[in-house]
Amino acid sequence: MTTPHPEPFLTSDPKTAAGSRIADFARWAARYQGAEGVQDPTDYQALHRWSVTDLEGFWAAVWEYFAVDSVTEYERVLADDTMPGARWFPGTTLNYAHHALRNLQPDAPAINALDETGTGYEITGRQLRAQVASVAATLRDLGVGQGDRVVGYLPNTPHAIIAFLATASLGAVWSVCGQDYAPKAAADRFAQLRPTVLITADGYLFNGATHDRRAASLELAGALPTLKATVLVKHLGLAWPQARYAGLTVPWEDAATRTEYLTFAEVPFDHPLWIVFSSGTTGLPKGIVHGHGGVLLEHLKILGLHCDLGLGDRLLWYTTTHWMMWNLVVSTLLTGATTCTYDGSPAPVGRPDILWELAARHRVTVFGTSPQYLLAMAKLGVEPSGYDLSAIRVIGSTGSTLPASAYSWVRDRVGTNIQLASTSGGTDIVSGFAGSAPTTPIWAGELSAPNLGVALAAYDAAGRPVVDQVGELVVTRPMPSMPLYFWNDPDGSRFRDAYFAAYPGVWRHGDWITLTSHGSLIVHGRSDATLNRNGVRMGSADIHDIVERLPEITEALVIGAEEPDGGYWMPLFVVPAPGVTVDDALRDRIRDAIRTSASPRHVPDEILAVPAIPHTKTGKKLEVPVKRLLQGAPAEQVLNPAAVDNPDMVAHFARLGAERSQQRVRTQARLHPVEDAS
Repeated sequence: MTTPHPEPFLTSDPKTAAGSRIADFARWAARYQGAEGVQDPTDYQALHRWSVTDLEGFWAAVWEYFAVDSVTEYERVLADDTMPGARWFPGTTLNYAHHALRNLQPDAPAINALDETGTGYEITGRQLRAQVASVAATLRDLGVGQGDRVVGYLPNTPHAIIAFLATASLGAVWSVCGQDYAPKAAADRFAQLRPTVLITADGYLFNGATHDRRAASLELAGALPTLKATVLVKHLGLAWPQARYAGLTVPWEDAATRTEYLTFAEVPFDHPLWIVFSSGTTGLPKGIVHGHGGVLLEHLKILGLHCDLGLGDRLLWYTTTHWMMWNLVVSTLLTGATTCTYDGSPAPVGRPDILWELAARHRVTVFGTSPQYLLAMAKLGVEPSGYDLSAIRVIGSTGSTLPASAYSWVRDRVGTNIQLASTSGGTDIVSGFAGSAPTTPIWAGELSAPNLGVALAAYDAAGRPVVDQVGELVVTRPMPSMPLYFWNDPDGSRFRDAYFAAYPGVWRHGDWITLTSHGSLIVHGRSDATLNRNGVRMGSADIHDIVERLPEITEALVIGAEEPDGGYWMPLFVVPAPGVTVDDALRDRIRDAIRTSASPRHVPDEILAVPAIPHTKTGKKLEVPVKRLLQGAPAEQVLNPAAVDNPDMVAHFARLGAERSQQRVRTQARLHPVEDAS
């Protein structure tokens, strides 16, 4: 199991920490908000304690510090602090889109549109406002009003940001997914919403190829009978066919080039802003609804304070439009910084270092990615230091646990004083529970601290908070960006069951963590995928970290499967690096690494080579579904293939599970033969 490191891997430069926005906020809060205990502006732990013990004072300070605009004043910050059902800033009205556009410099880039070919273009603040105004007027003419839904089937390009901001400006509700989703998978999400308008592109780039999605767009439009119109984007320059769509069709170039005056609908703090969806791997995707005000405050906090973003900064975070990181990428605009969109593979064939090249060329200050990307860069021998990356202050990593080995690689190959911000959060809150800040130390393999305003705890089996012990990740006090509700959940029962069934009044997220005595957090993996051999529990992420450090292994997946006879089968599946054979010698090396670095009790029963590990569309390993497949559950009861990046591997694990079930039946028949009644 991962052991907390007593000495930090990196401590903040005192001058840099004192000059950060979070330190400025701490000084301001101590002076004007009476932030109790906040005497040293670089003392993150003191600031965090105040932020969770005085929720109203802290969130009022965020509101005032970032000068949130509202037409009507709020009655109080938190009218009801029960969960679920907390009521934030009742009485106030505002608009997210107004705040996203108000701080942009007219002639400076608001969006840098980039792709895997290395080409791109810029959209200035003035141009962005004009295009948002035009698309908003087009949507209004198409019958979109407050509360109506507009959906996007779009790659990560400026079109998605413009369409979202135009939708939000009207008080309508936005939802988007990437075009690597099949039309049926997209319709599984969008049809629930009964949308008024669909905005779709002709295709996207990926790994050196253009992917034509015109036919898929037509199929999707046909699956959404409530559409009044479809807006057609020529991203790749392909000619749209003269086919029959539901309602009107409007070319993007017509929708986005009108000369219009931009206005904003003032809506209540908890008016729906967007609907993001769960992965949908085990059933119909759940629509998670977030509000204008909650997202605004949470994203100002995490981007403006934790990521230190402001005027003159640039953020490049690799994401797709259906991952919640896209929503954070858009919110870069709230801080006045430039956001970069990227269309393509993070490491296309022949140009695996393209993102580093773009980061250098565009003087990116916050670079965001995933642990898998950083590990892949190391194994491919990519040398980012060959580029001038001196502008990068923060490298963010999320989606899964960042192993300790990646920290030294970033220091040695990217920059010595970079804030490597491993973060953990989720689509559920469209933000993070824990991460780092310019004023926190960094421990390799750990998240520096719970985020401001997040009352984070680890609960043991009896529901008691523990330190330096493994427990369930819980949040004991409300956050503004917690969901308003689930779509099509009128009595709120699905919402309550998802987060509050285990501990009434306390949010249980489903992660297995350790809160350390030095203030950091270690994520061990999903609590429902915990390895429990002979009563000794360990997180799967601890095994993955050790195995994936080996140069011969690209990726690993360990499963602990309870069997009907009371047995416990713990296989390890590994994807070998190109040209590597998983032989007995390599298996012995893997076992030795786990035995010495993790636990002798958790050496796998078998080590099996597989061509790939299945993930959700946002890159999370499908641990629990694979476990159920290995236990013999039929694939159709476990997984929706449309929500998986590699359906062939689902079939592979289903076959393996079926074979083991048959083997168990044969074994039982041999051990307990049925006597012939005759």
